[in-house]
Amino acid sequence: MIIPALDLINGQVVRLYQGDYQQQTTYSDDPLSQFLSYQNQGAQVLHLVDLDGAKDTTTRQLSVIRRLISKTQVKIQVGGGIRDEDALSDLLESGAARVVIGSMAVKQPEVVSQWIERYGSEQIVLALDVNVNAAGEKRVAVSGWQDDSGMQIEALLDHYLTYGLKHVLCTDISRDGTLQGSNTTMYKELCQRYPTIQFQSSGGIGSLKDIAELRSTGVAGVIVGKALLEGKFTVEEAIKCWRNE
Repeated sequence: MIIPALDLINGQVVRLYQGDYQQQTTYSDDPLSQFLSYQNQGAQVLHLVDLDGAKDTTTRQLSVIRRLISKTQVKIQVGGGIRDEDALSDLLESGAARVVIGSMAVKQPEVVSQWIERYGSEQIVLALDVNVNAAGEKRVAVSGWQDDSGMQIEALLDHYLTYGLKHVLCTDISRDGTLQGSNTTMYKELCQRYPTIQFQSSGGIGSLKDIAELRSTGVAGVIVGKALLEGKFTVEEAIKCWRNE
């Protein structure tokens, strides 16, 4: 499915270029109207990233998130700086359909594994951001993409599968915010190796052609952010393309 995405800073819709807070573009101060537009065009799941919370957990935009969830009828998955169980439970209690967990999943896999067992695999999405090196290794980055964890994504996925992992949002960092297409080879390899995982592709979508190229990879969802904000195509057009209509 097509999953429209919004990133928030101080309640405003923004985009960061490859995760850099110094390269911010502000698109709107009304995320609700944006989400309602996506919903009305047929989106069934929306993706929300709290960039304030990702940078500093004490500035989490919980009131904004609660309002967006309460005013929107479709499922919303929320991420951004989930570093403890209180943050996870707060978002689930606020009505988030799923909570997206990034660096914690890499730094403290035993803790996050317990969360999956406790809350259920349907309610947690692992966000794994990778740099593909010259040798073809998919190395996972952490801390806002600033640090190489030293781990390959396959090792993490093998670990979490034993705990029932179901949803993974995987980003090729080099493609994020570029509108230059997705790393279809990477997604095809991961989907073939882990058929029980529902992968969400993220990063690089700039045209309907990019969406069409993902159809054969096996991904379950396509995160689309910047391209929608910049009017490259509509949610309705993206859904029709994904369904090959």
